[in-house]
Amino acid sequence: MATRTPEEVFAHHGQALGGEDLEGILEDYTDDAVLIVQGKVYRGKDGARQVFTQLLSDVPQAAWDLVTVFADDVLYLEWKATGGGRKVEDGIDTFVFRDGMIRIQTVVYTVQPA
Repeated sequence: MATRTPEEVFAHHGQALGGEDLEGILEDYTDDAVLIVQGKVYRGKDGARQVFTQLLSDVPQAAWDLVTVFADDVLYLEWKATGGGRKVEDGIDTFVFRDGMIRIQTVVYTVQPA
């Protein structure tokens, strides 16, 4: 099986996130993934589970607005989300992909009332 491109990995990631499919989200992360979120370090699939459990709780059933810039194995993402009576208007992520998986991700966002 061919290794997925960063665009393919992110397309799956976005579909799983939009469907609030936590297990599907985790499939895209390496076992040794590093996520730096709001200044805190999370590691591996367990860390990713914590991060996305929180995000899905912060803006449940969200409508997402994404702007992506891919450069080789790096993705810069600006995003907005509205759901559950809350919104995020300043989401910024950076992804680093390795061998068809997400290896590193940074995330920062502010939750506000919608």
